[in-house]
Amino acid sequence: MLARALGYGLSGVSGFAVTVEVYAANGIPNLEIIGLPDASIKESRDRVSAAVVNSGFAMPIAKLTVNLAPADVKKEGPAFDLPIAVAVLMASHQMENMDLSNTLLIGELSLDGSLQPVRGALPMVISASEQGVEEVILPRGNAEEVACIQGIRVYPASSLRQAVEHLTGRARIPAQIQRGYDEILAETQVAVDLSQVQGQLGARRALEVAAAGGHNLLMIGTPGSGKTMLARCLPGILPPLTFEEALETTRIHSIAGKLSPGTGLMVTRPFCAPHHSASVASLIGGGTNAMPGSVSLSHNGVLFLDELPEFSRPALEALRQPLEDGVVSVTRVHNQAQYQSSFMLVASMNPCPCGYFGSKVKQCRCSQRDIRRYLDRVSGPLLDRIDIQIEVDAVPVREINQGQPAESSAAVAERVRKARELQQERYRQDGIHCNAQLDARLSKRYCALSPEATSVLHVAVERMGMSMRAYGRVLKVARTIADLRGAQDIATEDVAEAIQYRELDGKYWK
Repeated sequence: MLARALGYGLSGVSGFAVTVEVYAANGIPNLEIIGLPDASIKESRDRVSAAVVNSGFAMPIAKLTVNLAPADVKKEGPAFDLPIAVAVLMASHQMENMDLSNTLLIGELSLDGSLQPVRGALPMVISASEQGVEEVILPRGNAEEVACIQGIRVYPASSLRQAVEHLTGRARIPAQIQRGYDEILAETQVAVDLSQVQGQLGARRALEVAAAGGHNLLMIGTPGSGKTMLARCLPGILPPLTFEEALETTRIHSIAGKLSPGTGLMVTRPFCAPHHSASVASLIGGGTNAMPGSVSLSHNGVLFLDELPEFSRPALEALRQPLEDGVVSVTRVHNQAQYQSSFMLVASMNPCPCGYFGSKVKQCRCSQRDIRRYLDRVSGPLLDRIDIQIEVDAVPVREINQGQPAESSAAVAERVRKARELQQERYRQDGIHCNAQLDARLSKRYCALSPEATSVLHVAVERMGMSMRAYGRVLKVARTIADLRGAQDIATEDVAEAIQYRELDGKYWK
């Protein structure tokens, strides 16, 4: 007898329908899986056999052929365990052979028949909903992940037995009550608040400007001056993720297997901080299955590179293309995928190997040759792509103990929100949403300067030897500073402040 069930596979950040066909015929008892399965699917034979028996059913004494259609597309992962088991039970007459073309089945089976969560549940359910599938049965550990998806009924199951009883109508599973995005968003809290940062007024201002315009940021300073803490405060002052951004971000993390069981939709902007020993593949993406890397896991959030010069030169240079394009293509022998990678790059570094060059609190012990070799690990093209560069020195003890309470992330976030709203309104017809995304054509339209401001900028370009890319980035930062003031026109003081954020390029690298 022939039986069919509906499963879904993954291709990049999207899911695709897979018809699981099981044919039971006379012959030597066996279960053969065809249709380009990977090793984890081939191992389903043993998991499904044990789960069926331990769930109170009988494994049929027949030759079973399982086909995963379309047969010319590679399938991966254990998410096909549940549809295979259900189709086997229908093919062996242990449950009614029913039409399951509108019921998506997802889940990995343990040997005792319980359902384990799988990676990629969110993109599978989103794609199924878009393609008209009406309901989904999945593990309880994946239920919260898809709690915001509307237009599809979600039935969380804990075991194969429970899924079968639901399908046959003997014991229906209550449909999960889907939640509104605003409800989930209201429950979020800031991980690291700016009120915890004492002093560092210049760095706090630079952080606010970077958040308001989506600009990349480089912090140079002595060890222990608070660079990492400042970077970790950045997600808390960025605007909240929109529902579409939350879906994009959670999709990527789900595919990469970075969501813990029971985790819901990501509503806070991701903060990814890879170690400086990270390879090109771990940053950009790779592996045999072309999995997303740190740049994609940081999509709609922050990629923080601590100790920037300690990263390998190939890894740093590989960042240039994702920074410009906002998307990265990963091609491997067995798979290829394209992942979104629109992120803010925040980097920190010491000014020299010992960390105290130019410090007011401790003497540097490095030679000029050591300092030059250290700084030259960061290339000019990469520096050109960083809009804001600031120095961060240690805060005096008296300022920590006697200083006034610092401004909270909520207060800064409100100013950032207003600036971002101005930008979204300004660029609503241009397909971008923040100043950092302006190209040369749009910069000419939206970043016009007065003659006085133009003169100041031209003098700075000649004195500092800026490239044309750096010139364009100064204009974008000046536009953001004006937006923070709520001003339509860019003033001379806006340009002057933006120029200050490029002075370290000349101080350390020229």
